Amino acid sequence: MSDRLRLPPLLRLYLAPESTMPRRIDGAWWPRTFDLLTEVPPLLSGLPRAWGQIASVVVNDTVWTGAPGRMLVRNQVVRLRRTTTAHLPSTIVLTAPNHGRRDLLVVPPEATEPAAESLMSAVGLEQGHFAS
Repeated sequence: MSDRLRLPPLLRLYLAPESTMPRRIDGAWWPRTFDLLTEVPPLLSGLPRAWGQIASVVVNDTVWTGAPGRMLVRNQVVRLRRTTTAHLPSTIVLTAPNHGRRDLLVVPPEATEPAAESLMSAVGLEQGHFAS
């Protein structure tokens, strides 16, 4: 057994620069699995404070697992909702009271870094690199 401290993996998140122009996608997130209970807490903890406290998360029902109706993240109850709406297959929708809605492109966990960057370009995000 090792005495080394195991650090959690870095959050793979790329956010579009702030802008006064509305956009369809606010960033890209590259989770390591499709397990909501594992992936959502680090995502919400890594978001900018300016986004407010996320109260609701909407995901595609066909790809995510482990979605109770609510979960506790950083001492706050977050509602988890699932949808099968066709326009949300590759996004996660985050809402915060008085801060609005943010949509993140979800890069499939099995994607390579070049594939992830290609997906970002396809939705109009500037080329960026995920922290891995």
